[in-house]
Amino acid sequence: MSEFLFFVYARKSGHSPALHSSGRSGYAAAMMSQERILQAHGGGGELTRRLLAAHVLPRLGNEWLNPLTDGAILPRPGGRICFTTDAFVVQPLAFPGGDIGVLAVCGTVNDLAMMGARPLALSLAMVLEEGLPIATLDTVLDSVAAAARQAGVAIVAGDTKVIERGAAAQPGMTITTAGLGEVSDSVDLRAARVAPGDVVIISGRIAEHGLAVMSAREGLTFETELLSDVAPLNGLTADLLAAGVDVKFLRDPTRGGLAGLLADLADEAGWSVEIEEAKIPISPAALHTADLLGLDPLTVANEGKLLAVVPASDAETAIQALRRHPLGRHAALIGRCTDSAPPLVELLTRAGGRRLVQRPYGEELPRIC
Repeated sequence: MSEFLFFVYARKSGHSPALHSSGRSGYAAAMMSQERILQAHGGGGELTRRLLAAHVLPRLGNEWLNPLTDGAILPRPGGRICFTTDAFVVQPLAFPGGDIGVLAVCGTVNDLAMMGARPLALSLAMVLEEGLPIATLDTVLDSVAAAARQAGVAIVAGDTKVIERGAAAQPGMTITTAGLGEVSDSVDLRAARVAPGDVVIISGRIAEHGLAVMSAREGLTFETELLSDVAPLNGLTADLLAAGVDVKFLRDPTRGGLAGLLADLADEAGWSVEIEEAKIPISPAALHTADLLGLDPLTVANEGKLLAVVPASDAETAIQALRRHPLGRHAALIGRCTDSAPPLVELLTRAGGRRLVQRPYGEELPRIC
């Protein structure tokens, strides 16, 4: 799903209305009766796609925006550059494994990396609520600096605004970023290149970010603490591309999770995707937490994982390249593309059955990025 920021959210606390794939008429009813933005519109699922298609693209669409990828690749003399933008409203500001500062840097670096770009520089703008402790601001800025050093990028521009305090129990902050990177002429990441027989690879265990944020928000504790997977993926992506693998499709399963991304892949490529439940890496802690919260791990956001589609002949090379990197040690081949019609995503369950995988309709976990 595109990281073009039309990530709108309601200021008041609370979860989004229950809008699920089994009751899609709820969308029409909500829009007809309210004609207002719902928190679910920012979840990266079906409502987000409809909002973009019906309201954003007709007004702002162009050859760079319309593909709704993680950034725009622009021509320049002597090569290509990639530009992206993002915003972060996570609550709470700090969560197990990270905070809004590291999330802002890594999220933007990863958008560039998923376009095959080498990140060069970031901008960072902060909107601070009155009453935010200076110590909190310092902690977030320290996280920004540490994450930028880890990713090998510099923060080269920024802005700061202060607004009145909102309705939340604690004063918060919003961070908006933009990123610039350079793209090699050898990189050709297009869903149109995907073909039946190509395999789908995930770089590691899923669902850890969204579940870590939610567990912190709800005050849940576990014997084994669940940590967000937030991390810059540019090094991992560079290793994969340098391994001589013909990477056709590359994306990170953030809002909407793995389910949303696979649905995007099927739509964009025009081919079905078949994945095996038993091969999808997930930690026992994440599986237990998802079960406790009544969530499908496939729909939960990740902030340190990538999904790649490569020819079957390159599968082993790709997996080994990923596993040599610390962020890819749990990389696994989880499925393949097929010519089944119409294009859809099917999960082969551990019990031997099949179930249809759809992108989330709204937003099960609000404000996780």
